[in-house]
Amino acid sequence: MQYTKFGNTGVDVSRICLGMMSFGKPGSENGLFPWARDFDEAKPIFGKAVELGVNYFDTANVYQLGTSEEVTGRLIRHFNLDRDDIVVATKVRMEMRAGKPNGSGLSRKEILSEIDKSLSRLGLDYVDVYTIHRLDPLTPEEEIMEALHDVVKSGKVRYIGASTMYAWQFERLQSVAEKNGWSKFVSMQNHYNLIYREEEREMIPLCEDRKVALTPWSPLAGGRVAHPWGTVTPRVEIDEVSKWVWDSTNDLDKIVVDNLERCAKDRGISMAQMSLAWMLSKPYITAPIVGTTAVRHVEEAVAALDIELTDEEIQELEKPYVTHPVLGMM
Repeated sequence: MQYTKFGNTGVDVSRICLGMMSFGKPGSENGLFPWARDFDEAKPIFGKAVELGVNYFDTANVYQLGTSEEVTGRLIRHFNLDRDDIVVATKVRMEMRAGKPNGSGLSRKEILSEIDKSLSRLGLDYVDVYTIHRLDPLTPEEEIMEALHDVVKSGKVRYIGASTMYAWQFERLQSVAEKNGWSKFVSMQNHYNLIYREEEREMIPLCEDRKVALTPWSPLAGGRVAHPWGTVTPRVEIDEVSKWVWDSTNDLDKIVVDNLERCAKDRGISMAQMSLAWMLSKPYITAPIVGTTAVRHVEEAVAALDIELTDEEIQELEKPYVTHPVLGMM
């Protein structure tokens, strides 16, 4: 395993982050993913990640309506992981109580309430990174940043992070924090992969300049850049979220994926490894967040760390990409 500093902090994280969205109680209603893996099915996947040196785990309160956090905590205890060795991240913002007032968002009330609930489900005294799960446009920026600062100062959170938003929004939030002497974001969890590279225009250069950790979500685009175009996996058949995020750009994406398939065959590696090797070749990427539902997915992801692509291979992979509409803001 390779490790790197987490942005401008002194924390060491593995260059592969295990995304815990795949774990928790499966279901088909109220935000539950039918393809999720509960505790017993998650154990060999998580265990393989730990065996291969992964120390960075990312979940969210909304994943499986809290049961992802519960399974994450159980796995940490089951494998007797030293809390000082691992980095645990969770998120806040999405709807946790459907139809209820104050059931979502980034108000001070919501942030202070949800951090306690997340810690209870995780069975931890603190989380290393507390990420806002998109921006809440209905709550004043000062209220958001002061509340996040307060959870850091309370000892319940070590660092704060943000996720997909416009670069100008991220910079404004950072400026509010700096102006008031509050905690600033140390990480950005953005949407970035071979079929969606719009972040290269503004957000990535901004984070690179500010030394903010970049931990992209869906580096394999829900499996779209891990299989030949048109492959129907069991997850593809039932995953409505991925369809919502990416189906609107199928015409643009097929060209990129077909090209990726050819490049991977030429190199003699899997498409997933080629995709991750491309991302890991970027000096500004800290750790892609890789969601998995099988042990082999973890093995493939970690193996990608040893693949060094040539400049020509990188250029060939990137060549078919054209400008996309903005995706994943909500």
